This record gives sequence, structure tokens and C-alpha cells, in this order.
Amino acid sequence: MTTSAQTQKITLATLKSFAKKNQDKLFTKEKSSFNGMTDCVESTSGTWSKTSIGNTGYYRTGIQGVYTVGSSRDWFTHYEDSEFIGIEVSNCCGNSILAIRK
Repeated sequence: MTTSAQTQKITLATLKSFAKKNQDKLFTKEKSSFNGMTDCVESTSGTWSKTSIGNTGYYRTGIQGVYTVGSSRDWFTHYEDSEFIGIEVSNCCGNSILAIRK
């Protein structure tokens, strides 16, 4: 069974709204990132870390640890495990999760 939150389309605006509503309890986890030495995205052994919201440039989210590229090249999906619930972000820069504890 899926909830309405899982079936709604997630956009950059959804991600930013989620971050703003939960800014005191945000966590990120980096699953992969771009490596300039090998010129590709590689898996990382990321762990959950507390994060914050700041001021950044045009295509960035303003969320430390979550990067977007814009121009419809970002993919957003619902994320949930036994401990966290949030949004997974994938693009040419890598893959990361922005979540809060359940």
C-alpha cells in the first residue's frame, strides 16, 4: 500500500519546502558523488549526518550535502527506511538523500 506522499510527483520546490519545514531536524546521506580523477560518479560509503540550510547559488538547493543541476536533469524520489523518511536526489553530480528521523 502506498501513501499519498509516495504517489505525488516530487519536484525541486517539494525538496525545498520539505527542508524549510524540517530545518532543525534534517539529515543527509551521500550514496555517490562525482570524482574528477576518474571522470565519473562513484559509490561512496556515506553515513547519515546532521545538515543545515544556507544561502547558495542559482541551481543549488541551499541545503548542505544536497546538490542539484537544474534544467530537468534532477530526479527526485520518495525515500523511506526503518529509521528515516525523506527525498532521494539523483543527477550527474551523484546521489544523496535528505531525510528526517521517523
